This record gives sequence, C-alpha cells and structure tokens, in this order.
Amino acid sequence: MNNKITVIILALIVYLGATAGSYMFFAAQPSATTPPPTSTAKTGNDFDALVFDPSKPRTQECPINGAKYSKDQEKWWKSHRPLGIMIENHEESRPQSGVSFADVVYEAVAEGGITRFLGIFYCQDGGIVGPVRSARTYFLDWVSEYGENPLYVHVGGANTPGPANALGQIEDYGWNQYNDLNQFSIGFPTFRRDESRLGREVATEHTMYSTTSKLWEVSKSRGLTNVDKERVAWDKTFEPYDFKEDAPLGDRGTIKNIHIEFWAGYSAYFVTWMYDAEKNIYLRSNGGKEHNDRNTGNQFSAKNIVVLKMVESAANDGYDGNAHRLYKDKGTGDAIIFQDGKEIKGKWKKSSREDRTIITGPDGKQVKFDRGVIWFEILPTTGTLDTS
Repeated sequence: MNNKITVIILALIVYLGATAGSYMFFAAQPSATTPPPTSTAKTGNDFDALVFDPSKPRTQECPINGAKYSKDQEKWWKSHRPLGIMIENHEESRPQSGVSFADVVYEAVAEGGITRFLGIFYCQDGGIVGPVRSARTYFLDWVSEYGENPLYVHVGGANTPGPANALGQIEDYGWNQYNDLNQFSIGFPTFRRDESRLGREVATEHTMYSTTSKLWEVSKSRGLTNVDKERVAWDKTFEPYDFKEDAPLGDRGTIKNIHIEFWAGYSAYFVTWMYDAEKNIYLRSNGGKEHNDRNTGNQFSAKNIVVLKMVESAANDGYDGNAHRLYKDKGTGDAIIFQDGKEIKGKWKKSSREDRTIITGPDGKQVKFDRGVIWFEILPTTGTLDTS
C-alpha cells in the first residue's frame, strides 16, 4: 500500500512539474498581436486594450473613417482586417463596453423596437467588447462592405427558414469556420460570460463579452490577417469614403440637437445627439440618459451622424411574435447627414450585398465625411427625426 502511495505521489509531482514547465514555455512565447514597443496594454476589468503613445505625430489616415493616428498604430492595424461585432442595446445591457472605439457604428432595430449595434473595429483596439448578441440579416449586408472576407462576430442568430435566416445566409456566403466568428463554435476563453460587469444582476443574454485582441487571434489562426489564405489583401475590393478636415469654428452650423425615434412609444430607445460646436463632435444620449462606455466612462461621440431612411417590414417567417425584421437596404433612399453642426439632405444607394452604401449630397456628388467616427442610424420610414 505504501509503495502505491509513493508511486502516485511521484507521478503527481512529475505531472505538476510538466504542466508548470509547459505553462512557462508558452507564456514566454511572443503573442501574435504583440504591440509595437511604443504602445502599452492597459489591462483590467474595465479596458484590456492597446493604447498607443499619444505624443507621436498623427499623420496616417485610417481607411475606415479618415481619423489620423501615428505610424506605430498604422503598423499595428495593417496586421489584421476589419472586425464587425454585434453589440446589443437593450436597456439592461447598458453601459456597453468598447463601442466608443469602433471606427464606424451601424444602429438598427433588431426586434421589438430594441436597437442593436454593428461596430466596425480596425484602427483602434476596443479592448473588452459587449455584451455580444445575435446575427441579423441586414447587418450581414453592411459588414459585407468591408472588403474580402470581413470578420463577423456574434452569438448565434436568427435561423428560422425564410428571408431573415441570418445563420443560413452565413453558411450560403461560405463564411462558416472562416471569417464567421460565432460564439457557438468558438467559446471560452475567446468569449466569456461576466455576470458582474454591469454591477447589477441581469439576464444571461446580457453577459457575453470578448476582446478585440482575442478575436483577431482567432482570425489569424484561421489564416485571416491583413491577407487571406490565398494572400489576397482584405482591402483589394474595399471602397473607402472621402474625408475632409473640420469646418472652421466660425463656419459651423447651429443645429444643436438631433432626436431620433425608431418606433413610436419605445422611449427607452429614443436617441438624441447633442452637438458640441467647440469640439465639433456629437454626444449621444439614449432613453433620455447620457450614453457612456463601460470601458472608459466616456460618453459615446461621433463626428458624423448619417440617418438612412429605409423601409422596415416583418419577415413573416413564423418566428414567435413575428419579431424578425427586414430592411430594404439595397436600392436607394433618403439620407440626412449631420456634420459641422449642419444638415445635408441627400441620398443613399447600395446595389448589392457586397457593394458600398454610397452617400450623396443634393448635388449628386459623394459626401465627404469629417475625419472620425461615422455613426449610421437606420431609421424606418415610419420613424421620427427632429432637429433643433
């Protein structure tokens, strides 16, 4: 008996030693997303993102929204491809994490008057992002604008047979196990539930988080960096917007508030953008409250607010309560662009899923956006837009 115990103890010691050695070996290996030496990783429950030296000259244009950053930051973003992440906006999910670091945000009703975000991350590290939620068909159309094999992050999705079958469409597009980053097929530790992040008890669906760095790591493991397995660059077919510098302070407009009601009566999802003329940015409130990022505590802001009026309809696919939505996001429609405190009445046009949504002004020419965050508000034609 004593000999058996001795053998077991020795085996356990050998196992623990091998495990520790393995851990130390792998921990010492450089990360696939090791940042340039001029950047630092701000870690912890509230951020966990790369932060680049702000004193470096900002000379390099982000191709997604025209904002300018340092050469070190450009070197970093050129190692990966755009990452589209579904982030919910149920009032119980606020404050969300990481949204303010997206280069572009799309907002549209997912169901029941509740809006959802598609954040496009490329030139900034969002750190912790979430809560991550499920796929919807029209968000697939918008993420498809971001070049070859854009990364799409979600937790499951609409899968009832019919026109709103987002999961079926992902399979039809050939995204499965390649550029589709579905939590159902990836799991922990890339995705994890954090029941305490919001500081209060919430339903399970409001607790799924990831980080942009972990998601880009998964992408790299699948052969998708700035190029794909065939060495084709993601931006080979990408059509960037045109950008301009801010209007001088004296030339800025006087429209101070943009108020949006997606569905009448759903006041928790009414949005107001308040214009700060001195900083030339729009600050967001949602449901009558300042809308902040959990990562930083800062209020969501944008340089450009683009309201796209689209026909919304029910999918009529037999799903419970007929909740699944459709948007007529291909074709043409009215667009209202807010920048520099002014309103531009124009048009939007999108020819196919992979084609860019082109925004033109009253002269028929493409609108040039101010450098910085572009926030697309997908407003049903039955919705309300007021300015003051």
